[in-house]
Amino acid sequence: MNISGSVALVTGANRGLGRAFARELVRRGAAKVYGAARDPAAVTEPGVQPVALDITDGEQVTRVAAQCADVSLLVNNAGVLRYSTFTSAPDLDAARQEMEVNYFGTLRMCRAFAPVLAAAGGGAIVNMLSITSFFTNPFNASYGASKAAGWSLTNGIRLELHHQGTLVVAVHAGFIDTEMAALTDAPKISPESVARQVFDAVEAGQVEVLADERSRDVKAKLSRDQELIYPPIQEFWDAAVSGTEA
Repeated sequence: MNISGSVALVTGANRGLGRAFARELVRRGAAKVYGAARDPAAVTEPGVQPVALDITDGEQVTRVAAQCADVSLLVNNAGVLRYSTFTSAPDLDAARQEMEVNYFGTLRMCRAFAPVLAAAGGGAIVNMLSITSFFTNPFNASYGASKAAGWSLTNGIRLELHHQGTLVVAVHAGFIDTEMAALTDAPKISPESVARQVFDAVEAGQVEVLADERSRDVKAKLSRDQELIYPPIQEFWDAAVSGTEA
């Protein structure tokens, strides 16, 4: 589909990658860009129309789908990361929040906007996933589980909406230079680069974006994950819990 002349809605548009998505849509000539956030006053990008939306609130999602019934491109960017392990976290609160936002919130949005996109002739859905869709890291274990669920969801939504001509794009990336990755000094890709790659893919009709070299490398290793991916993670984790350096 063409970005120029489209009507787009971006969740989590108040900062970081969401703001970069919204800015790139405006730059490419989208006719209208809705910027959704829990606090619409925080959506300040020029040319973006703020919309109040908490994707964990089913009734609000339904209202926004009715309010924004002209949308032809849905960008599911909103997400949460709590850096929670599976077995040593004090409770399940972080895991529940990550699953509620990253999986169920994305599912709510896809369900609510599927008929909207059908009315627009098919349109497209972009689901912002993660390199952690492909593997589990104990440092953000429950986040990875939610993103793996999001990856499965994305592949299923693509199959279900194929008949109505809806393109469904899965986006995987490692560290992006936003507030979410502020705690690491590892190499990061810019949010602007991710946004450009994503909308290039939408316009080219591509179903997957591997936005950085690390994501491409990990995806290529999936058939040998227990040999190539997990041993170095295990070594690093064992060193961390024992208080020694890997």
